[in-house]
Amino acid sequence: MNKTWWKEAVVYQIYPRSFQDSNGDGIGDLNGIRQRLDYLKRLGIDVIWLSPVCQSPNDDNGYDISNYQDIMNEFGSMKDFDDLLREAHEKGIKILLDLVVNHTSDEHSWFLESRKGRENPYRDYYIWKEGKEDGGCPNNWGSCFSGSAWEYDSQTQMYYLHLFSKKQPDLNWENPKVRDEVFEMMDWWCEKGIDGFRMDVISMISKDQAFPDGEVKDGLYGDFTPYSIHGPRVHEYLKEMNRRVLSKYDLMTVGETAGVTIEEAKKYAGEAQEELNMVFHFEHVESDGELGKWTDQKPNLLKLKQILSKWQIELENSAWNSLYWDNHDQPRAVSRFGNDSSEFRELSAKMLATCLHMMKGTPYIYQGEELGMTNYPFSDISQFQDIESKNAYEELVGGGHTSQERMMEYLRCKSRDNARTPMQWNDKEQAGFTNGIPWLAVNPNFKEINADQQIEDPASVFSYYKKLIALRKKYDVIVYGDYELILPEDTRVFAYIRSLGKERILVICNFTEQEVSVTIPEIDRIEEKEYLIHNYKGKSSMHQGILKPYEAAAIYWKKK
Repeated sequence: MNKTWWKEAVVYQIYPRSFQDSNGDGIGDLNGIRQRLDYLKRLGIDVIWLSPVCQSPNDDNGYDISNYQDIMNEFGSMKDFDDLLREAHEKGIKILLDLVVNHTSDEHSWFLESRKGRENPYRDYYIWKEGKEDGGCPNNWGSCFSGSAWEYDSQTQMYYLHLFSKKQPDLNWENPKVRDEVFEMMDWWCEKGIDGFRMDVISMISKDQAFPDGEVKDGLYGDFTPYSIHGPRVHEYLKEMNRRVLSKYDLMTVGETAGVTIEEAKKYAGEAQEELNMVFHFEHVESDGELGKWTDQKPNLLKLKQILSKWQIELENSAWNSLYWDNHDQPRAVSRFGNDSSEFRELSAKMLATCLHMMKGTPYIYQGEELGMTNYPFSDISQFQDIESKNAYEELVGGGHTSQERMMEYLRCKSRDNARTPMQWNDKEQAGFTNGIPWLAVNPNFKEINADQQIEDPASVFSYYKKLIALRKKYDVIVYGDYELILPEDTRVFAYIRSLGKERILVICNFTEQEVSVTIPEIDRIEEKEYLIHNYKGKSSMHQGILKPYEAAAIYWKKK
């Protein structure tokens, strides 16, 4: 494995709309991020991943781009972006841009031209198809956001494909002109000085050109994934992207690759593949409820260990892992994988951080995760802004698949809006996020959970994350060491060993609110050991085989 800066980096994801408002309109912006750079520097992170900031009508909160080379009005101007990039670089922080090129907004100039007529030069920038003989959609594919993946356009009497919202038409990557446009745009941003790209649903850019019907699993629509994820030319396109753009700069690249397998990940991110640096897989955050992702069941630890360990072991010496618990599309980590009660929130937040940050790969922190921010106590569908949540409620409750009460429980557990509530900076009005009315309500627990209370407190979740980041910079074994799962059948404890040369680290995490008895021979055999980090005050009783509720530690020693 080659040593590189992006393997050693810790990334902090910012959802700009919810991070910091600088002008009182209730919406976070680029100048707000600039105001908080010192906070991020203090935490110790190396890279900011900015969720989309390009011009957008905001049908899907910026993931529907209408101009790739301009900034969303609500977020500021291109000068504001340039100032943010410059100031971040001055503080030693790199900027990763969100690249959304599977689709554009239907308000993008390319699409406005494309829908004007069948002979328009931009027609083939998108995927247009005739309807079936009965006038129905070209096939039975369903959209990720409910309903059909096809929208009828009366102007030219054809359908266009949108795997997400109908305001997000898919680009036709088969057309070399589309690729030229995308690569020129990427080059423009790289010349501006950005440090890399997180690539939105990049595994979906190549479609099976036969566009066959998909299997109908639930409801009315067919599954498009066998024909649109890891499609026939996706690796060809990414190699071309790498050759024409990425290889010319010292960039960090991570692809969002839903449905990715280990073998596919090696193609996307293998050291010799010349495509991407790493990918996001979703196995550990996917749900198997009766209604797909909509469930209130807690994750199964045995399954979680198997999935994360599989990725650790099978990518060893061939591709690089990205490590995360949550992001803008996932509920809050401490509410989902830990325990957000007042008694156990801090302990379990620290435990989850220990478990993740001691693994091999590049860790991603989602804004507020370093404070132990929690899911929001939603009580009514009117409180949601997220298009996915609102559409699912309408489809599942309106269609009689579940009750209003059950669906609200599912949304409280899984809605994307849980992650999008404003950052909690202090205990003053609107948690210091804005002096206006926030676009999405602030979590009412901001008086107990906020940055101001934690920054100076050595026992806080923030200080714990700060220490974890510092340890990663100090010990090569954390970044580059091999991984070995121990206690694989234990349903309560996640434990593993990292090793590099003579260095060893034992990581042990109790995922329950009960005291657990556990036998770890490794601990007893070590004469000279050091607790690098431990989430309880005082001495641990691990050497007696006892783990307290949500107890976690990383223990270091050198083999003789």
